[in-house]
Amino acid sequence: MNFSPKSLDFLFENCLNDSKVWFSDHKEEYNNNVLYPFRELVVKLTDTMLEIDDKFICDPKRISRIYRDARYSRGGPVFRDHLWYTFSRTTDAYRSLPGYYFSISPSGFSYGCGYYYASSETMTEIRSLILNKDSSAKAALKAYRSQNVFALYGDLYKKNHFPDASQEEKEWLNRRDIGLSCDSKDFKLLFSDRLADKIAGDFKMISPVYKMFIKAENNILIKNERR
Repeated sequence: MNFSPKSLDFLFENCLNDSKVWFSDHKEEYNNNVLYPFRELVVKLTDTMLEIDDKFICDPKRISRIYRDARYSRGGPVFRDHLWYTFSRTTDAYRSLPGYYFSISPSGFSYGCGYYYASSETMTEIRSLILNKDSSAKAALKAYRSQNVFALYGDLYKKNHFPDASQEEKEWLNRRDIGLSCDSKDFKLLFSDRLADKIAGDFKMISPVYKMFIKAENNILIKNERR
């Protein structure tokens, strides 16, 4: 079961109506056009993700909710116009651990690898790996340099904090948080049987970046255990 134009139409109309009654009346459309295709995608990606990290949580039932907690919507829409899934070692988005994600919305889809929230401790350790020319950092920067699918994300400092670093390294070092993302409007791919294979291949291509992130997290654990 693939995504289809009906998947995007539902996400748009559901957010536009923003009504529990409307959603209830159209829940079968949501299941058939959005939820079930998304769960199938997670299942198709599972073997690849566990090859990258056998500690990943791969549970298709953990796709994001279609609605926000009304207590925190701040007067905005309760129903979202997008859904996502994150392959990570944790289900806590605010715990500083890296992951891979896929997201779909009426405007297209996005996928990538990085942090939803990277702590200052995490960023310090990642910078240390890069500055010390650690093998994991070399592999990560090479993997990024060798592809043209993903772009770096993360807020940049206004001031260059690492004037002696190479231009390539500065792209990574001067960020408050970090990750790689691809935003796509390739609807032909989104609605095809090739979607899972394409994403799996791209995820494996940037696995050295994920491995650098995990090495940083493991280094932090070791340092904390020694204190």
